[in-house]
Order: sequence, then structure tokens, then C-alpha cells
Amino acid sequence: MKFPVPKLLTLLCLLLALVSCRSEKSTLMQVGTGWAQNSVNTTIFRKNSVVSDQNRQYAAYYDESGHVVIAHRNLDSEDWTAERTQLTGNMKDAHNSICIAVDGDGFLHIAWDHHNTSLHYAKSTKPGSLEFAEIPSMIGSEEHSVTYPEFYSIAGGDLIFLYRDGGSGRGNLVMNRYHTASKTWSRVQTKLIDGENKRNSYWQAYVDPNSESIYLSWTWRETWDVSTNHDICFAKSSDGGKSWVRSDGTPYVLPITAATAEYAALIPQNSELINQTSMCSDSDGNPYIASYWTPAGSKVPQFHLVHYDGYAWHNSQITKRETPFSLSGTGTKKIPISRPQILADSTGDTTKAYLIFRDIERDNRPSMAYCDDISSPEWKFKDLAEIDTDQWEPSYDLPLWSREKKLALFIQRTAQGDGYASEGQEKTVELPPQPVYVLQWQDSR
Repeated sequence: MKFPVPKLLTLLCLLLALVSCRSEKSTLMQVGTGWAQNSVNTTIFRKNSVVSDQNRQYAAYYDESGHVVIAHRNLDSEDWTAERTQLTGNMKDAHNSICIAVDGDGFLHIAWDHHNTSLHYAKSTKPGSLEFAEIPSMIGSEEHSVTYPEFYSIAGGDLIFLYRDGGSGRGNLVMNRYHTASKTWSRVQTKLIDGENKRNSYWQAYVDPNSESIYLSWTWRETWDVSTNHDICFAKSSDGGKSWVRSDGTPYVLPITAATAEYAALIPQNSELINQTSMCSDSDGNPYIASYWTPAGSKVPQFHLVHYDGYAWHNSQITKRETPFSLSGTGTKKIPISRPQILADSTGDTTKAYLIFRDIERDNRPSMAYCDDISSPEWKFKDLAEIDTDQWEPSYDLPLWSREKKLALFIQRTAQGDGYASEGQEKTVELPPQPVYVLQWQDSR
């Protein structure tokens, strides 16, 4: 049978569309409804907003009353059940995010409501339970000025807990470890990175759940003003955080300071460099660090990838944005782009990389830049959902990605005021509670 040319072209387009659809799997699941007048539910430093073990997945967020809600589902089902806990927090401060983790025995751990405040930590009363017992301390020291708490899974089912002790411009990085065998916490580092009472590090980590390897990257900030962010630094541990080395294996003398840190990228102050880098590693242990800043000679911030190939650091620009903005000021900022997440997949013949972000130039949708071979990077772009997320930043289920290379993104439309309304009181925006989703995506090419 012969088809007319127009009909043949139509069939070819349909065939290409079907092939494209089969190359990836995407599911958008509604979880519940959450507070949305600032970005506390969707800030970048939530580790984790969504987390899973082999059978069950959990998501956490504040509702409009300030209660912590824990939602859960079986991984073989798309049906979520949301339950309000007895835990409450000041959701009007966008720093006070909720972080959750599941240990190797199935206990759920939660840290919430921190911005230079005493430690708020709880643990489920039994594996799989959503009833929590609040625990006043992990170690008993350096727990009275906590900010940016983050959980990470490590080999054997233990957990790593990182947080800043101190304030903006004068803080230190603390590291604890939870031992599943004894069900106790121990201090690994009291002052891993020392701000010397002059500055503080804004860090992110990647922890290999199958080994004792921890990768750490950070920017420095000299004062409370965001514009004083500068440079990207790096350190690695192969023994669960006890000792640390540079990318070439040279050991650090702890604590790490501005004078002794390894600089993966030199970026001056007033470059619109955002705090909190994002990072991961490939199967060879090579680190990838993502952030955004304004390149020299430009006025427009761009997303960048800084990565180490085993021999040297490389810095490449991912985007060609056209919208300028300034980060100068204090408090949580209203910014036309999100901080990004970077993921790597080395299961195929090449190492693929995925940058997850939001950009006003893409109508604030949850978007992805992807590269099929990081050794010769060519970035392509796509939207993962047609949702205006306003001031959303991406966070995802780290254990699920590590196990199955499935991306489970926490998504919610959230607003954000710019800076402080008054001393100690961040601005919020009138916005009714918004649906909370988990978007699951998998590249099956």
C-alpha cells in the first residue's frame, strides 16, 4: 500500500513520538496539601523531603497549621496516605525545613524547625511507625544553634547527620553518625570546616550508601550578605568522615579553613554565586558539583557544572540564560531560578548527567538539563511537568536514585517573599495551601 507523502510524514512523526515516550517513564502522584506562603517545604537543602527503603516511600511537609505531615505509600502503589503528626514548627521561616531518613532497621528519623535554634529531633517508636518520640539531644554538645540539618544514608544502614553550628558568617560544620547496631549517635567531627569566626561554609554532601565514602563541597560567605559568597571548595572522606583528603589524595589537617581548603573553582564575591552547592559522584568516584553564578564579563547568572575527571577540575557552563538578577541582601531571597540538583548515572556505556532546576524563563516548571556523555558535554533541556511551581527548588529521594536510578521529586507550588519584613521575621506571600506531589521519572533509554 502506498501512502501520500503528507500522511507518511504524519505516521513517521507518530512513530517518533511513540519511541520518545518509551524512552522514559514519568508519573505524577498527588500526596496531600501543604503550606505555601514561603518556600520552607521546597527549599534545596532538604535531605530528604522524600525517602524510601526497599518497600516503602515517605514524604514530609508542613500543613497550613504548622504541623509536620508524613505521607507514605508502598513502592508498588501510587496511592499515598498522609498523616498529621504531633510535631510542629515555625513554617513562616523558610530556613526551618523538615528532613527525614530511614535507617537500616526501618526506623524513621526526623529533624525540623531549625534556624540558629536548639536541636529538634525525633525518631519513630518502631520500624514503619508514624508515631514519634522526641529526643532532646543526639550527643549533648554543639546542639543549641542548629541550622541546615541533613540526613544521609551510609553503608550498613547507618545514618550521617550534618548541620551548621553557629550563624551566618560565623558557623562551623558538625557531623554525627547513627549506629543501627547500638541505636545510638556518636560525634564524628565537631568542627570539620572552621569559619574562624570570620565566615561560614554553605555546604552540600554526597554520601555513597554502599560504602564509607563522603564527598563534600561548599562555598564561603564572609558576612550575612548573600553577595559575599565566593569560591567552591572540595573534600572527600573514605572512612565515614573520620579523615579527609583533597581530590588528589593529599590529606587535610582538620579542621579545614579558608587557607587550607582545596578550591575546585575560583569565583569572586559579588558574582551572584548562590549558597549551597549540589553534588554527586559517578561510579569511578569522580565528583560533580552544580551551582549558579555570573560568569566574568556577563551580567546574567548561569548554571554551571564543576567536575573532576581523575586528573583535573573542569568548569563548564550549562545554560544560556538572558534574565539578570542580584542576590544582594539578607534573609531568604525571591529568585527567578532555583538552586539545582545534579545527578549522575554510570550504569550504561557512558556517564549521563542530569541537572534538575526551575527557571522563570521556562515558566517556573520543574525542568531538566541532561547530557548523555559527560566526557563531551552537550546539554539538552526538557520540562518534567507543566506546573508553575513559583519559588520551588528541587529535592528528591536519594536512596531510590542510588538503588534504581529512579528520580522521585518533591513538587509543590510555593511562594517566597524577598528578605525580611522586620527584624527576625521573613516575608511571606498570601497563597492558599497548595497540592503536594511526588513526580517519579526514569530514563529507560
